[in-house]
Amino acid sequence: MKAIVVRELGAPEVMKIEDVQMPQPSGNQVLVKIHAAGVNPVETYIRSGSYAGKPDLPYTPGKDAAGAVESIGESVTNFNVGDRVFTTNSITGTYAEYTISDEKDLGRLPDNVGFEQGAGIWTPYATSYRALFQKARAKSGETVLIHGASGGVGIATVQWAKNAGLKVIGTASSADGKQLVKEQGADHVLDHSDDSHFAEIKDLTGGKGVDVIIEMAAHINLQKDFDALRIFGRITVVGNRGSLDFNPRAIMGKDAIVYGMSLYNAPREAFDEIHSSIYEGLSRGYLNPIVSRRLPLADAANAHQEVIEEKALGKIVLVP
Repeated sequence: MKAIVVRELGAPEVMKIEDVQMPQPSGNQVLVKIHAAGVNPVETYIRSGSYAGKPDLPYTPGKDAAGAVESIGESVTNFNVGDRVFTTNSITGTYAEYTISDEKDLGRLPDNVGFEQGAGIWTPYATSYRALFQKARAKSGETVLIHGASGGVGIATVQWAKNAGLKVIGTASSADGKQLVKEQGADHVLDHSDDSHFAEIKDLTGGKGVDVIIEMAAHINLQKDFDALRIFGRITVVGNRGSLDFNPRAIMGKDAIVYGMSLYNAPREAFDEIHSSIYEGLSRGYLNPIVSRRLPLADAANAHQEVIEEKALGKIVLVP
């Protein structure tokens, strides 16, 4: 089969497409034929060597994909050949034509959701659910600021928040990005490339500030976020690409809580809750993954460049 293989950490170009042996499932493992694989910023950090955990080399990137069950191990009880699924983790990597996952790391793909959309489910929707509800405990009637709302996690957060009855302020930097965020239901959309948007947020909230901030670029915004946060507000840091000069008095002055999160630190019961909520949202249609770019598997390097440079609106997927 064809797969992207990384033999050394570094620039996007270290990802090469190769012919590799197709893995075979055993025990609780499932072999999935991939119809589309999702590309996430975290995969660029791992590939570059800047992520906290270093992969064993060589490796195939990717955790998110959607496809059909090709074969199953002898102990699998929850899936059958032909089932439509999306992956939440992968043993062999998803930038490939086939992948091996443990059956506990598969979700059922509702019939109303296409495979390319399915490749954009887990990391964006699970991350945003955990950030918004399991960390920040956002609830109906509150106001949430989604800093960087036009990307995969941002769009997912808008959809979750609107369904839960929150007032949503989203930010983006391009006209197309702002339009996309508005189309997902945001009540207000601001330009985060202009620092005056922090003052606009205060105006939109009657001077009180927002209850919750979901932050995709903490290295740029975290210190300034407190200008837009109301007293006793909560911030969940989802994304960060560097350090910043930060004064902890900002937290003290607002009696605020700042949550850090890494999705795969979540306990099993949290994952079970996320799985159930995602299936319900997809089936009922209030969750609707937006796919912006479809690239062939061999273009994985270009996909990594684009997901970091934020050219894409929504999700980038690789199609074997």
